[in-house]
Amino acid sequence: MTTEPEDDLYDRIVTPYDIRGLFRAEVDPGLAYRAGAAFTELTGAGTVAVAHDARASSPCLADAFGQGVLDQGADVVDAGLGSTDYLSYVSGRLDVPGAMITADRAPAAYNGIRLCHAGAVDVDEGSGMELLRRRLRGPRPPLADRPGSVLPARLLPDYAGHLRTLVDLSDIRPLKVVVDAGNGAAARTAPLVLGHPSIELVPLHFELAGPVPHWAPYLADVGALGEKVRESGADAGLAFDGDGNRMAAVDERGAPVPPATVIALVAGRELARRPGAAVVHDLLTATSAIDAIKEAGGIPVRSRTGPAAVKALMAEQDAAFGGAHSGHYYFRDFWYADTGMLAALHLLAELGESGRELSELAARHDRYACSGTLEVRVPDPLAALQRVVRHFAAEGTALDHLDGVTGELADGAWFNVRVPGTGPVVRVNVEAGTVAAMERLRDRVVEVVVSAGR
Repeated sequence: MTTEPEDDLYDRIVTPYDIRGLFRAEVDPGLAYRAGAAFTELTGAGTVAVAHDARASSPCLADAFGQGVLDQGADVVDAGLGSTDYLSYVSGRLDVPGAMITADRAPAAYNGIRLCHAGAVDVDEGSGMELLRRRLRGPRPPLADRPGSVLPARLLPDYAGHLRTLVDLSDIRPLKVVVDAGNGAAARTAPLVLGHPSIELVPLHFELAGPVPHWAPYLADVGALGEKVRESGADAGLAFDGDGNRMAAVDERGAPVPPATVIALVAGRELARRPGAAVVHDLLTATSAIDAIKEAGGIPVRSRTGPAAVKALMAEQDAAFGGAHSGHYYFRDFWYADTGMLAALHLLAELGESGRELSELAARHDRYACSGTLEVRVPDPLAALQRVVRHFAAEGTALDHLDGVTGELADGAWFNVRVPGTGPVVRVNVEAGTVAAMERLRDRVVEVVVSAGR
């Protein structure tokens, strides 16, 4: 591991949401062992579940983390290779804390550890991550008098079976669906979850490969998926990220289906089962999805960005469903955890029951123009944020500070500017009623952001 001061290392790799860094140089088996021991001491758990993604470096880190658990006298549920939502299932079903060895969307040279309390409750800053960071800086916990035991538990079929009980596919028409697993964990989970007599799966990038070379960051590039859909005459295409928990979709033309459309379609189905329930959405979710929630009789509840924030608010509101602009979809029937596979089942059920093309279903929710997330480099992100606040407050724009600053204009257009804390950048999102209006507002906001650093 690197020889830089340990405080600097832990400040960098122990983020508010996970442990993540360069494999070997920053995150190696030694760190994984210490994290397993510290997490066991922190939770006081008698059993910890451990799963890992398809990166070549993940099995050795899973073994090392598990050994740290065992040496503290706790048992390890060895869940093996799977997706992050598979680990959520194991944690929720067995009611034990869990560790997922994954670096999510980071490049192949990275790896890391995501942690959850029993019941698939995220560990983040304020619920244990800050304590874990402190314990990693301290001495290694002493060995227990008696080590724990390894409990092999390959529960992928049970995970798939649980998801299949939540969506009825019995009345769908025959569908041909391309699935891009990105050489990641979805190559294992998708056939089990989506396999159905009425669904012909066309696999794309299903070879398990450590570097997950075909996975695109943020699922933004679905060009290969769209091309395969057109080439094969499929009804839809689904893509999953490296650890298999996020999902992106394309229609029969290969055109991307925005996450807001997926939120709208899935929310309608969940609200048909639970009329009047709350549906949580992050504050960057397009207004079309919020409109759809209201039209379906639901109560839209606005959240900060990030899985922990959405899940906590869902539990507080007893929400039926939650969605985020980034392609995360959360379900009350899945311990409030996110699972792109369950969202995919709902999408295919809606497509198969409606008798319409996916492009038709999506068109109903194409009401606003969105910029997507823009990353703008500035020398001082906090100064840039304050400049935005001063500038638009002086114009009389209604502002709120739930997450960064959000401004809402009189015509319903809105913008959000956030400081992600991942370098000298701010993130900008803009929505308006037309493309031209969106571009004008986007350019205004970016100009104010950039001028803050001049």
